[in-house]
Amino acid sequence: MKKILIVGATSAIAEACARQWAQRGDKLFLAARNEAAMHSVADDLKTRGALAVGQKVFDAARFEQHAELLREATQSMGGLDTVLIAHGTLSDQARAQADVGYALSEIATNGTSVVSLMTLAGEQFSAQGSGCIAVISSVAGDRGRQSNYVYGSAKALVSAFASGQRQRLRKVGVNVMTIKPGFVDTPMTASFKKGALWAKPEKVASDILAGVDKGKAVVYTPGFWRLIMLIIKHIPEFVFVKLAL
Repeated sequence: MKKILIVGATSAIAEACARQWAQRGDKLFLAARNEAAMHSVADDLKTRGALAVGQKVFDAARFEQHAELLREATQSMGGLDTVLIAHGTLSDQARAQADVGYALSEIATNGTSVVSLMTLAGEQFSAQGSGCIAVISSVAGDRGRQSNYVYGSAKALVSAFASGQRQRLRKVGVNVMTIKPGFVDTPMTASFKKGALWAKPEKVASDILAGVDKGKAVVYTPGFWRLIMLIIKHIPEFVFVKLAL
């Protein structure tokens, strides 16, 4: 039985993960900004078999709440062994490239607020000698592209931070897992035209749970994105700058 804190619990991927953990009978603690939506998710999880479901209204932009969230989740569940960090926004690139304040706000939401939570969770797990931090980054962080480089730069920060933290904490029994989804069909991407490369949240959630169970370091989901991004990362820069990506 796991004791899992889910940050950004009302997002489609996080909710799909929570449902699968609930069906296993795990203890869950949800953190999200939308209180009504979170209550609805919690009620659903209880009917699916979650052993316990705690809740806290939480705004990741308020860094002073981060340590308190970890304390409350730990106390509520009588321990903590897994943290899924799944909050974030899909940045408006056109606005971000013209509005410095907005760009920095997006990087804080998708990047530095994640780093703050990872740091606190990492120290707690290091002290207890076990635990898993699963953090949602993105394939967008593997190489900056003109269509979403503000969002991608925040995710690149998360991926690089997770890599270093993983190397440090693996020695004391703590795993840090970087999750790199490709295109996912969620309410946040409702306006996008869908194609063969798009995945459902349930598929992504299954890959995340399998990665946590197996102690994986990096999970591309669906798995074919690993090959796609390997190719994209190795395109020479003089060619890459000419591409309409």
